[in-house]
Amino acid sequence: MGALGRALLGLQLLALTRAAYKLWIPGTDFEAAANWSQNRTPCAGAAVEFPANKMVSVLVREGHSISDMLLPRDGEFVLASGAGFSAQDASRDQGCGTGAPARFLDPDRFSWHDPRLWRSGDAARGLFSVDAERVPCRHDDVVFPSDASFRVGLGAIPGPARVRSVRALGQTFTRDEDLGPFLASRAGRLRFHGPGALSVGSEACAERSGCVCGNAELQPWICAALLQPLGGRCPPTACRDALRPEGQCCDLCGAIVSLTHGPTFDLERYRERLLQTFLPQYQGVQVAVSKVPRPARTRDTAGAEADAEIQVVLAETRPETGRARRLARALLADVAEHGEDLGVLSATARESGAPVGDSSAEGLDRAGLRAELAGGVTAALLLLLALAAGALLLLRRARRLRWSRRDGAGPGPGLAPLGFSNPAFGAAGSAEPPQPPQPPQPPARKLENSSTSRSYFVNPLFAEAEA
Repeated sequence: MGALGRALLGLQLLALTRAAYKLWIPGTDFEAAANWSQNRTPCAGAAVEFPANKMVSVLVREGHSISDMLLPRDGEFVLASGAGFSAQDASRDQGCGTGAPARFLDPDRFSWHDPRLWRSGDAARGLFSVDAERVPCRHDDVVFPSDASFRVGLGAIPGPARVRSVRALGQTFTRDEDLGPFLASRAGRLRFHGPGALSVGSEACAERSGCVCGNAELQPWICAALLQPLGGRCPPTACRDALRPEGQCCDLCGAIVSLTHGPTFDLERYRERLLQTFLPQYQGVQVAVSKVPRPARTRDTAGAEADAEIQVVLAETRPETGRARRLARALLADVAEHGEDLGVLSATARESGAPVGDSSAEGLDRAGLRAELAGGVTAALLLLLALAAGALLLLRRARRLRWSRRDGAGPGPGLAPLGFSNPAFGAAGSAEPPQPPQPPQPPARKLENSSTSRSYFVNPLFAEAEA
């Protein structure tokens, strides 16, 4: 390659690093332990078997001694400098044994739509992507390592997987007119397979506020590939009322902050603000920030882009700490104070509930707990005040009753106080000391009209005073 070609390639790679890109992770290298049934590279003297009915390209980086090898019907070995194979008796390596041969696993097991098989080029500590955005988006550049062999399955989906560009085997494809012949070639068929299609040529995202990924239609296939090792079911969450963000396959614990924005909002600037200002204070919280389609019911916000909003997902690694909920409220306060400078028009938040099985106060929402405690204390105080007021009223009325009777003339000689039996205070009445025998008394009706007598009832509140 001449100096001009190297310069153009350097500029192309520089432009590529500035754009959002996804890097393919798994390979079909001979030395990769994950490619073998025994989860290790075949030892010296081992028998080696490849799937007979599969196509595969295998990169060999080192020299290997084997006793036997079963090759696929269609495939290739790419030998690095100094790599190769030599025959050797298995008995010469005691560690190898005479067990089952080392089998190369199915090379067709890697799917384009599996989020676990991609790594984002702009990944940073504390950041993650929702599942649909872990797979290459419409505006992404796709990179397959030039120093590794690979094989990618393009599943049967409604339409082609659309990306901005694909770089493979030292070539970068930005037009379908160039990518198509490569995929149809032998080198392309060894590395890409399946009924699906791949298309390139999308424009790079030119909006400061970011662009919607465009994988919404592919999400059923993305989730199926992601959950296949789990039997197609999501794992249980560790909190109540878990949330499912847009683009995520399963529920999670934490919070979701939704931002409506104006034309001055800068997604990368806001993401950097989260990384530098907030995340250091909330260890254990993972954040995903992206533009997503807005729900239809919220598309009437004046001044906001009608079809999209910014989704900030705050995922808890330890739900019992409640850090995601506190961070969500901190972000709402930040928007209230600096929203105009950030280009944010409004913000709302949703939060998951308390951890499952946590009965301690630490696992509850502290604000809700304080509200419940305040309500309980208020109710108790009101009850105590009502009881005190009732007792005071009763006391005043009883004393007024006694005083009004005592203001009259005292009892005549030989007359004793009379009372009536109140079944509600029978116990209190029985507690009085026994009275000596009294002479027969006139009827109570006459006593009530006499000015020289006093009648009263036994009040348990003042039983001791009367005694």
